Amino acid sequence: MEKDLVLVTGGTGFIAQHCILALLDKGYRVRTTVRSLAREAEVRAHLKVGGAEPGERLSFVVADLGEDRGWAEAAADCAYVLHGASPTPSGDQVTLDDWVRPAVDGNLRVLRAARDAGVRRVVLTSAFGAVGMGHRPRSRPFDETDWTDLAGKVAPYQRSKTLSERAAWNFIEVEGGGLELAAVNPTAVLGPVLGADYSHSIRLIKSLLDGMPGCPKVNSGFVDARDVADLHLRAMTDPAAKGERFLAIAGESLWMRDVAKVLRRRLGAAAHKVPTREIPSTLVRLGAVSNPALQALVPFLGVNMNATSAKAIRLLGWAPRSAEESIVASAESLIALGLVEA
Repeated sequence: MEKDLVLVTGGTGFIAQHCILALLDKGYRVRTTVRSLAREAEVRAHLKVGGAEPGERLSFVVADLGEDRGWAEAAADCAYVLHGASPTPSGDQVTLDDWVRPAVDGNLRVLRAARDAGVRRVVLTSAFGAVGMGHRPRSRPFDETDWTDLAGKVAPYQRSKTLSERAAWNFIEVEGGGLELAAVNPTAVLGPVLGADYSHSIRLIKSLLDGMPGCPKVNSGFVDARDVADLHLRAMTDPAAKGERFLAIAGESLWMRDVAKVLRRRLGAAAHKVPTREIPSTLVRLGAVSNPALQALVPFLGVNMNATSAKAIRLLGWAPRSAEESIVASAESLIALGLVEA
């Protein structure tokens, strides 16, 4: 018997493509949205790198989070929706509303279309940015009961992720009808790169391999995109996932210097440019006076961002691979695809 049709929004995205690979592997038919059909060949090429050539089991629909057109067609006849599309930093965002409004409106568009099409459940790809920002330093790991404190110092992108996830839960409560919702909140997403368009977090691995000057004292959780996709599929069908959020992190969070040490130890000569010295936070703060990229790091210097995936492991039987394995997979794929400076 042919399996259900699943809509994956934002098919050009790194997590979305790993979700498509996981769904195809489990026998589902997949429809995905793109802003232009000109990107279909690129998506198919990336999936081929991931080992899949789905042919007609994968179809494409043009839909943009910024407008209503296309979403009814995208959701039609779908049993589930994995909603990973989100407005990304383009350089055009000037005001806070430029970040927040498209994120909130985009989520509501997709949820409305899913509800109207009779979809059973939407799994929202949210982010750790909706959980762990704006808080005072703490000793206990972040969990799903935590929400980013918007009264604290929170960057516009994380603010938009927080407000858009809250808007999604509010929609389900007030006007969701029978539609169910689950959310996956990944920490920094690593894993095998499928092409030149990959997650923002993998730029850290590339920067280390390319020989950045040193490691700022910055801490992050990490998780593999293949495991994020697996968690989406579990949250899609498991009755226990209805109405729940799930943090995605592999083990404990790591300092950037720890990540550099993994690369050095596991990749040998291929990691000869990777720095292992830690840059004093005072120097980072000085550099931030004139460097916007460093300014973004300042609030996180020396702050432990540890979180726990105990809930996903307990409720859904999720078993992520180690952060070290994800770090190495990211690096090896970047090297194999020629995306690291010689």
